[in-house]
Amino acid sequence: MKTVLITGAAGGIGRATVNLFAEKGWRVIGVDRADFGEGFPQSGLFVRADISHPEDVQSIFEHAHAFTDTLDALVNNAAQQINKPLIETTVEEWDAVMAANLRSAFLGVKLAHPLLKARGGAAVVNVSSVHAIQTSVNITAYAASKGGLLALTRAMAIEFAPDNIRANAILPGAVDTPMLRAGLGRGHLGGDNMQDRLDNLARKTVNGRVGTPEEIAHAIYFLADNEQSSFMTGQALVIDGGATARLSTE
Repeated sequence: MKTVLITGAAGGIGRATVNLFAEKGWRVIGVDRADFGEGFPQSGLFVRADISHPEDVQSIFEHAHAFTDTLDALVNNAAQQINKPLIETTVEEWDAVMAANLRSAFLGVKLAHPLLKARGGAAVVNVSSVHAIQTSVNITAYAASKGGLLALTRAMAIEFAPDNIRANAILPGAVDTPMLRAGLGRGHLGGDNMQDRLDNLARKTVNGRVGTPEEIAHAIYFLADNEQSSFMTGQALVIDGGATARLSTE
């Protein structure tokens, strides 16, 4: 049986990813600083921890090593977003975003490496963001952290290739999650209420709609599965309803 470790497991994309891997017959190790609640796969392991704290990451992988001898995939999905103008962002806020979104992936993959290498054919999927390549106002720290995660993905792909470990990044665009809804108040879309803002956002995609967490989960599964994406490594897979295909001047 294959085993995956997924951070941010209790969030929108994380929860959908946990459910999909479980449906596909994988054992799931889920990590989140919030409780998952009911419904976590019985064959798996849930660890409540904050990946922005190095000591918590160490504890996560102590639990993982006790649970399994190998990992088929590591999904670095947990993230924090602060919606502020750059000049109003404090050093503490900047550092908190970098710790949660970038340092956690570096440390997580470092500690996961022995389990991934032992598998003899494993994958890392880093959940970056479309903000790594195209961004907007009042989201500077988040965009910078996700750009760093994209560069980290390329670096680890090169370093881990001799160990038969692939590393790819997924760059979601507008996906209907609690994080997206929380960020819609930063004034870039207009609209008097949440539904108006979501509708305005949907109109900016080529598809004319916002994505679902389940759609992102399927893309994560594709990159994690050695049968489907065995010749992909060091790549950025953009899933944004075509938003980045359109010129901003149109």
